[in-house]
Amino acid sequence: MHRQRAARLSPVKRVDAPRPAPPNKLTSVEEAVVLETLNSDRFVDQAPEQIFAVLLGEGTYLCSVSTMYRLLRREKQVLERGRQARHPARKVPELVAYQPGEVFSWDITKLAGPSKGAYFDAYVMIDIYSRYIVGCEVHARESGLLVQAFMKNVFATDQVPLVVHADRGTSMTSKPVASLLSDLDVLRSHSRPKVSTDNPYSEVWFKTLK
Repeated sequence: MHRQRAARLSPVKRVDAPRPAPPNKLTSVEEAVVLETLNSDRFVDQAPEQIFAVLLGEGTYLCSVSTMYRLLRREKQVLERGRQARHPARKVPELVAYQPGEVFSWDITKLAGPSKGAYFDAYVMIDIYSRYIVGCEVHARESGLLVQAFMKNVFATDQVPLVVHADRGTSMTSKPVASLLSDLDVLRSHSRPKVSTDNPYSEVWFKTLK
């Protein structure tokens, strides 16, 4: 308290004087040797503490661990110094329709039944160009054969598209569906694995329905 009171009564402005270099400061050549050792193939994937211990066990002392970190921090190598996997940026696949009847999107959703625990499956196919619902059926269950019959009805009523897009459900990738689309020369398109937003038109329609 006495020192604080005295400082308030007679404040002394601090003068920042240049600090002398410590006598054990590394030269630029020694710093280059340390960085070369840290980034060598032998130590590039190890932390400075591990490198320091290994070199000390071999009878070699380059500098302290804190100095190693200081040099790495100056070179901006503290976080990403080791071998990093470089994956090229991949373009997100996109289906584009320039007129009606080119690309159809379809999916199956659950609809609540008349009693608790009872559900129906709604099979819905839309034209992504016009958002027009080209087919809709409700069944008590989901299966590849029902999907095949559903698609036949849609194509007979409307038209055969160039591309049919769906997610990767069991009914969407079933053999009956694949055989039907192959016989009609329709290109099959599926969502990317573990990507839930690759079938947005059907998902948005289901949200509006529910």
